[in-house]
Amino acid sequence: MTEQQVNDANIQLMRQDIRSERKKVVAANMPLTEAEATKFWPLYDRYISETIKVNDVRFALLKDYAKNYDTATEEQADSFIKRWIALDGDNTQLRMKYIPEFEKVISHKKTAMFFQIDRRVSMMIELQLASKVPLVKP
Repeated sequence: MTEQQVNDANIQLMRQDIRSERKKVVAANMPLTEAEATKFWPLYDRYISETIKVNDVRFALLKDYAKNYDTATEEQADSFIKRWIALDGDNTQLRMKYIPEFEKVISHKKTAMFFQIDRRVSMMIELQLASKVPLVKP
């Protein structure tokens, strides 16, 4: 394996750990009845699988950023930030798509609670990630 393949494999393991911890946080904070849980968790898994797809694009973007960090042109910096912000929009659209799906299996209040938890966990992950990504060199 190349060094890059080892790094990619380590990052994939880290992402799996984050997903596992994320699910534990949701489970610990969502007051679900047995009947709700039976319907909620398969939907949650579908939601997360779509979230992974958006995050796969984010990971590829970060890899590209890291590769070009020292030599980035004005155009590359512009492209990076626009694509990064577009991914934020993709996450928002995904959440909007799933709100009515969750409201079919749990109450509107519990759906709101779930998305609050989801956003908080996402923000914590984003903060950790942001702390490791150096700012663009002017």
